[in-house]
Amino acid sequence: MRLEEIRVVSDRGDFHFLTDGVQSGLRWTVQNAPERFTLTLNSTGETELTKVTARFAFDFARDDLLFLNGYQSWTDSRERGVRERMHSLRFIPRPIIDRFRLDRYGDYTFVKTGTRPGQQHGFSYGYIRRGETYILLGSLAEESGYTVLYFDTAAGTITLEKDCCGHHFTGAYPVFDLAVVTGSEDAVFDRWFALMGIAPAAGKRLCGYTSWYNRYENISEASIAEDLRGFAGRTPLPDVFQIDDGYEQAIGDWLTPNERFPHGMKAAADQIRAAGMLPGLWLAPFAAEEKSDLVKQHPDWLLRDEKGVAQTAGCNWSGFYGLDIYNEEVRAYLKRVFDTVIRDWGYGLVKLDFLYAACLIPRRDKTRAQVMYDGMRFLRELVGDALILGCGVPLAPAFGLVDYCRIGCDVSLDWDDKWYMQHMHRERVSTKQTLLDTVFRRQLDGRAFRNDPDVFLLRDDNIQLSAEQKELLATVNALFGGVLFTSDNVATYDGEKRALYERINALDRKAFTGLKVEKKQVTVLYRDQGTERSAVIPL
Repeated sequence: MRLEEIRVVSDRGDFHFLTDGVQSGLRWTVQNAPERFTLTLNSTGETELTKVTARFAFDFARDDLLFLNGYQSWTDSRERGVRERMHSLRFIPRPIIDRFRLDRYGDYTFVKTGTRPGQQHGFSYGYIRRGETYILLGSLAEESGYTVLYFDTAAGTITLEKDCCGHHFTGAYPVFDLAVVTGSEDAVFDRWFALMGIAPAAGKRLCGYTSWYNRYENISEASIAEDLRGFAGRTPLPDVFQIDDGYEQAIGDWLTPNERFPHGMKAAADQIRAAGMLPGLWLAPFAAEEKSDLVKQHPDWLLRDEKGVAQTAGCNWSGFYGLDIYNEEVRAYLKRVFDTVIRDWGYGLVKLDFLYAACLIPRRDKTRAQVMYDGMRFLRELVGDALILGCGVPLAPAFGLVDYCRIGCDVSLDWDDKWYMQHMHRERVSTKQTLLDTVFRRQLDGRAFRNDPDVFLLRDDNIQLSAEQKELLATVNALFGGVLFTSDNVATYDGEKRALYERINALDRKAFTGLKVEKKQVTVLYRDQGTERSAVIPL
């Protein structure tokens, strides 16, 4: 990589430079070494930034494979060829985007997706792979603002851009700190995490159950008890039995179970513990549904822009808003929620979802990333020693702060949803897409946290996946996942499915032997019970 230009646009001027300098009360310090690039700004008074970029020349080879990490857990993230493009919303009519709030789930409101072949972008880290050699670009300065990496293979450039538009600062502001590491897969990722000072994730792999991918919101005390009985007498027992969305009155009203749980959520947790498993519970702590009592009674708790407009975070449920995590009443409420869920009700794992809602917009004094880091540290403080399974979160702020984390979109009950849904946002529900996310974010497992690839499903009812697709999903999840959950009632399994279930639970990363990425498919190679096997994911 050869540095071509650094540009800083601010209220003090539009500056272009390559080395250290000072102008109009703004000083910049540049370090441009072969394996590390840094840029720090220092202002004698308050400065407002509009844009900061650093452009490098890079000789992309025709056969290079490129990976750029998507904005959040659900954003599609896979290796692409040098002439591929990324999906965007530019062909979706604006009324549809607005009605379904499609641009709220990802980076669509603040990043411009390239339209030409070879223009790709991602967040926090990415790599160029040449055979078995990786050239990893990993940010060491995400806490000050997201680092957006742009590859333009036709132009032969790599551009870093700080997500800092409108950010006000005084004193030192670390803009870029980029590690550029070349070597084998394990060597480059080990080095990057060592430079970040993040110790390896020590959590054991969790096997278990979650209620979502069969009953969805239609759960009750009776359905939970039925699925719990399905594990009776199983050896070994799953580690976790997690109750997902559907128990609460509304999103945000976490301490008010609905009428389907008349005995409350402590009774459900007690039943799970009595069955020998750790109780888990789903929440979306930074979100509030439009019809919730929280929104009706506390509209001042909602995240609002400078004009006072409440920020919608998506179209799920009746539509929902992000909460202002700096509002002291919000913080006090969330403390009460987690004290109740963990210490009174007795849940030992919390799946915390839709976390991106905290950082929908930046503040005057904090970038989106700074908000997200503050939110994640706050959650870790509230949860204490209980386990956190993060979901719907920009990944870098979750590094080292959650025990487990989703690294792909939701599994679908079919392969790739309806044809028109394939043209929607990059965070859509898709079994095919989440399989690719699982394969290509595999390096985070055991380093940033333990990876949650979402569920596998072996049942025959209420599902449209073929037998081959179900086995493929289960195999890939087992090979690369630090979480191995299902939503099946395992009591309904016949002998063949029970044998497959046991074989899948015995597979792990040690069985993985190689990967082939071709134009139309990705092939995962592994060894199972002494036999060389392959799992093929069509592109």
